[in-house]
Amino acid sequence: GSELTPQELAAIRNDLAYVKLDGNIGVVGNGAGLVMATLDTIQYYGGNPANFLDVGGGATSEKMAAALNIVLSDPNVIALFINILGGITRCDEVARGILKAKEKTGVTKPVVIRLVGTNEEEGKRILTEAGIHVLESMEEAAQKVVEISKQEGEK
Repeated sequence: GSELTPQELAAIRNDLAYVKLDGNIGVVGNGAGLVMATLDTIQYYGGNPANFLDVGGGATSEKMAAALNIVLSDPNVIALFINILGGITRCDEVARGILKAKEKTGVTKPVVIRLVGTNEEEGKRILTEAGIHVLESMEEAAQKVVEISKQEGEK
């Protein structure tokens, strides 16, 4: 069957690059190279990525919200890793998009984020106050999300 999944359809509608994989850790990043590196890092620490999702250069709050909706609606996903490495990307904008999406989906799956870019401190503050794990490096964030996925998997 070559039927598109609801996630794939939503990705096409929102102009997001999305590929489903068979793991349980959702991955969202801005830039194909960054997302590939994120998948590798998760695997290096013993985790299994559930998808490849590249929001592209903009990473506006709308795009982030769409990306989160897609990944969190995948029943296989038990934790989410968002890796945003912004030059021009405004971290506060990204943070608001993430919160908007979490509210909208009502999904309580744990989220780990690494956020680097413009207005980084503000973005981190918004997320930390909302109970989202914010880590400095991709390696730390990957280790954290793998650890969480193993705990969640045992529930």
